[in-house]
Amino acid sequence: MKRMLMIIVAALAVFACGPKDGRVGGSAPPAVDTLDATNDFYDNVPAQTLPPAGLTVDGEVADPGPVDLSGLPVRSVIVKEARLDDDGSNRFVGAYRYDGYSLFDILNRVKVRKKNEREFSPVVDLFVEVANDEGEKVVFSWGEIFYPNDLHKILIASSVMRIVPTKSKDLWPLPDASKIVAGRDLLTERNISRPTRLTVRSLDASFPAAPAGAAPEGVRGVKVVDRAGAERPLTIPPDAKLQTYQTVFYGRGRGIHSTTPFTGQLLKDVLAPWCPQTRDAIRRDVFTVAALDGYRIAMTYAEVFNRNDQQEFLLVDLPGGDEGGGFRIFPACDFFSDRSIKSVSEIRTESR
Repeated sequence: MKRMLMIIVAALAVFACGPKDGRVGGSAPPAVDTLDATNDFYDNVPAQTLPPAGLTVDGEVADPGPVDLSGLPVRSVIVKEARLDDDGSNRFVGAYRYDGYSLFDILNRVKVRKKNEREFSPVVDLFVEVANDEGEKVVFSWGEIFYPNDLHKILIASSVMRIVPTKSKDLWPLPDASKIVAGRDLLTERNISRPTRLTVRSLDASFPAAPAGAAPEGVRGVKVVDRAGAERPLTIPPDAKLQTYQTVFYGRGRGIHSTTPFTGQLLKDVLAPWCPQTRDAIRRDVFTVAALDGYRIAMTYAEVFNRNDQQEFLLVDLPGGDEGGGFRIFPACDFFSDRSIKSVSEIRTESR
């Protein structure tokens, strides 16, 4: 009877706290469910506060300056952290729940002032550099932050708790400072500690539109430029398998386009020969993908090569009579179709 009463009291305490996701900054953390009174596996041990560092926003924004986190909702992500060792193998670090402030919320009210606004006004060529005072820097595309099917998975963490296995009772090491947490990354190299600066940038390259009536080129007309500046024509590896993704294709401006499936090769399989996996590439490489009409998008190396959600980018070969032919990118990870760039003419890599 006494044990039953304890369980009821613990359950009421957990429910009274409401959902973890969406708490307002500065509010009390959720109760710890040490008795497994609920089916939530991610609240069984106390959370540890991560001392924050001062955060500022700058770059191509109207009002650069410090960020006030106090009025923002507190979001949560669960991650299995692993790092890339020097020998190329993966090293497991631990499993955690992080609570904190999403880049979506932090940047939501920032007014962007693109330096290339007159040439190209869409926001799909934006990316954000996240840096700390130790000289570390990682990049996230605007699409990763504002376009994904599942929002609020990139956090500035303010607290952390272990997700402890019930049998082994492994106590993974806890960080001791705030950190950026990329919840969709397989290797968590972008989870750097003590982030202090968010810098909003647009792609540097200029891509004037092709003359009216120019026909899209085939695969050998797509130029690939690696991070060292070497150029070569894009070729499809013979072992790159076709994948078909069912989709509801929906644009931010025009709304529904179609429900027709997309079939193509995984973009990461096509680009792999020119884009080796390194810690620096995961953290800092940005792809510029340009089309014949001057449209361009930004993607990060991490969102193409380092996903844990299998929502991949496809390279789709369109027949000559289908939307002008040529190649297009299909981002299965995005809610909107705006980064589904067609008539691709160039794919360029650079390290930020």
